[in-house]
Formats: sequence, structure tokens, C-alpha cells
Amino acid sequence: MGCYNIAQVNIGRIRAELDDPVMAGFVNRLDEINALADGTPGFVWRLAGTENNATYLRPFDDSWMLLNMSVWESVEHLRRFVYETSHRELLKQRHEWFEKLTDVYAALWWVPVGHVPSVVEAKQRLAHLKKNGPTQFAFTFKTVVLPDEQFQRGIDWGAFRPCSAV
Repeated sequence: MGCYNIAQVNIGRIRAELDDPVMAGFVNRLDEINALADGTPGFVWRLAGTENNATYLRPFDDSWMLLNMSVWESVEHLRRFVYETSHRELLKQRHEWFEKLTDVYAALWWVPVGHVPSVVEAKQRLAHLKKNGPTQFAFTFKTVVLPDEQFQRGIDWGAFRPCSAV
């Protein structure tokens, strides 16, 4: 059986340039939230540009669209960081800094331990999720899909430990 981590990508379209006062509440907390992620149990990797964050990378034709990616030991580790730390405060305020997107804006997928996903890979996962809904290729917190090997062995989600038990 392989050993997996969970990768995540999320995107957002900013309401103003990063140096605009409208974005100050977001920009001023980036270092804090990234340091929190880096020190959170289960954290493996995050996309970071020259500013130690991913906000200055613009991989879309729309230069106001930001992309963030990270890798975690498990879905539960990622879920705890997103919803049970001060990161949650930023989620509650996100509409102050980001437009409401009607399309898919986040995707999860399994990666072999040690794999660092590329931006191209992340964009493919978002596009696949938009076109096909949750599958093993890309899914959401709401519909976690286990790797094939786990289904074949009949392991249920409650007992599934992607890498921590290896």
C-alpha cells in the first residue's frame, strides 16, 4: 500500500491590488498565518514565492486571481488548520478582500509522500473538479474520496491513516 499526503489548492480574485488599503487586513496577516501553518501539526509544504507567500505569483490570465497551495499529512490535519485555528478568522472576513466566486475555488487530492505539486497540476485539479465533480482526481472537504487502494482493502474513512501510521 502506498503512503499519501493531501494536497490542497484554493484560489480567489482580489478586490484591489495588494498594496491598496482595501487589502491591508489580508496582507498584514499573511506572515502570521503562514507561520501558523508552518508550525501546525501535520503541515508538510506550502507554495511560497520571493515574499515567503504565494500572493505575488499570478498563474492565471486574470492577474487579480491568486492561488495558494499546501500539502498536509492528512485531511484531518488540514481541516483542523483551516477551521480550528486563527485561519478561521480570515475565512470569515474573506469577502472583504476577495470577490465571491461562482466556480470551483478549492480542490483536494492525494499525493505520494515527498511529492511537491506544481501550479499546473493544481490548475488541472480545479478544472477537473469543476467539470466532473468530486472524484479521486480532485475532491472537496465535503466529499473526501479515498485512493483506490483504500477502497480495494475496504478501509473506511474513520480508520484511514494516510501516512501517520506508516
